[in-house]
Amino acid sequence: MKALAGLAVLLLMAAGPPTVAPLGAPLPPRADAFAQSPERQRPASTLGLPPLPAAPPANAATVALGRKLFMDTRLSSNGTMSCAMCHVPEQGFTAVEIATSIGIEGRTLRRNAPTLLNVAYVGQLFHDGRSPSLERQAWDPLLNPIEMGNPHTQDVVQRLRALPDYGGLFEAALGSGPDRDKVAAALAAFERTLVSGNSRFDRWRYGGEPDALNRAEQAGFAIFAGKGRCVACHAVGPRDALFTDGRFHNTGIGAAGRDRAGRSFQVQLAPGVFTQLTARDVASVSEPLAADAGRFEVSAVPAERWAYRTPGLRNVAITGPYMHDGTLATLEEVIAFYQRGGVDNPGKDALLRPLDLSAQEQRELAAFLRSLTGENVDALAAQTRAACRRPC
Repeated sequence: MKALAGLAVLLLMAAGPPTVAPLGAPLPPRADAFAQSPERQRPASTLGLPPLPAAPPANAATVALGRKLFMDTRLSSNGTMSCAMCHVPEQGFTAVEIATSIGIEGRTLRRNAPTLLNVAYVGQLFHDGRSPSLERQAWDPLLNPIEMGNPHTQDVVQRLRALPDYGGLFEAALGSGPDRDKVAAALAAFERTLVSGNSRFDRWRYGGEPDALNRAEQAGFAIFAGKGRCVACHAVGPRDALFTDGRFHNTGIGAAGRDRAGRSFQVQLAPGVFTQLTARDVASVSEPLAADAGRFEVSAVPAERWAYRTPGLRNVAITGPYMHDGTLATLEEVIAFYQRGGVDNPGKDALLRPLDLSAQEQRELAAFLRSLTGENVDALAAQTRAACRRPC
């Protein structure tokens, strides 16, 4: 019997991503084969994640240097902004308190800050995919006039060369003093260490722990992979899951814009005191928002207007608000959005159609999504914050 069971597991794995068994049936294949494989020697925090993509080699000194740079407000033109102020370590390396980030001198940015957790797996960075690598991405916010405000790379490099606490750090890590490429290399090396797996879902699906998810969460995964059709874009494999296809989709939220009719916002006036404001109310006290055509701005392909990269869903419970513009505040709002089939527009992705999920099924789907938080997110945040030896 054991041999037959082992053969069944191998056949399932060879067939590709398995279908999700109903609640009354056995759990997804246990990780017996995984336990015997070389991957078993990987850190526990990577359970459920594929091997890291190829990247330039980086030593511990380079990672530590990148972590210090990430936390340092002196990389901005006026010494007030750091990378960590939009990608807050304790907030899942994003900013959970605001829909879109705030840049230098309080400037409003047009997009939500994506989490940096598991960014090592992202092939096309930013919501529109305009950057092909973390090294290329690193300088974009540094040179953006409304993010960190530096007019030229040399302004940052000269500043670093003059700071006593950076004396010898670039030389020890990368062989010579700071320059454009070394700043990018250090930041990218650090960001590639922000790897977080081994969620309760991973332990249930890939780690052989049948009790890691409760019945509601298991039911939610069945909906995610079945009736909810979420896996059409948020892929789940038989050995690992990044919960993304890495592609760009028009869900309609970009076409609708942030000021769409009927939208309201709950605003906290004081502890426990809230009021509702309409989109018109908010617009009356806000600076005009720049237009956002999504992937079209990069590709100039008309079919990619208002298309944005599919985000991975790992740690999704701690990295709201959601969508490229942060207009959906909770997982329940996101599920309701897809329940309606997104927002109709001429270029809406054909994959999006109204769902027929009951209220209970929507609750179960949300419960499953909350099981995707990695075990080490607090440790990664604490390690990153510890790199700040000055107010930052």
